[in-house]
Amino acid sequence: MSLRYLIKGALVEYGGGLVSVVPNIVVFQFNPEQITRTLMIPPRPHGAALREVNQAGDIPVEQITFVANFSAHETTARTNPLTLAVGIGPQLAALEKMIRPSGPLTGLLEDVVDKVASKIRGKDTKATQNIPREAYPRLLFIWGATRVLPVTIDQMSIVEKQYDPLLNPTLAEVSITLSAIIPDPCSDDRVAKGAYKYSAYARDALALLNPAAATLEAMDLVEF
Repeated sequence: MSLRYLIKGALVEYGGGLVSVVPNIVVFQFNPEQITRTLMIPPRPHGAALREVNQAGDIPVEQITFVANFSAHETTARTNPLTLAVGIGPQLAALEKMIRPSGPLTGLLEDVVDKVASKIRGKDTKATQNIPREAYPRLLFIWGATRVLPVTIDQMSIVEKQYDPLLNPTLAEVSITLSAIIPDPCSDDRVAKGAYKYSAYARDALALLNPAAATLEAMDLVEF
């Protein structure tokens, strides 16, 4: 069996702290048939800001667009008791969670963890007013061994196509637009920094293989 049938893409929410209280991972039930990658190149310096002819501007931003399909009618899904009970609702809810700040359940669990941690540290801090956590989830887009990118979700469109007798969605098409993040050097997000560097090294390694591939292709064109 080909590896392309075994490796699946995924979106992973890894949380803002050291430990993610409620893991949120969406593995694509079916890998998208195609992915559109748009490299948006910021304007280069000009006028008084230009120092050299080939002076670069900001780093290009990569935007990724694809359509993910989810179905409760697929063979393995039909034998899953959770799918039989609520259809593909959990997958869709997990995707929606990735574009919203912490929900009430997640916030409650994080509050409990904070209180336990303060007891362990011996500091029972009593705030006069709770400060709501409005940080958006931190995400990784995983697509094979060479692309593990920190991303934000710019846009998501969910088309629910079929339902079961209880009106749980059983077939849906989700259009997603992502932007790859370029971590700030001062950021404390080690996961994003590590993923960004890893993918950059993998891209450079693939680029180094291109001259060899081009040479072999040129040799094939030479008639002896």
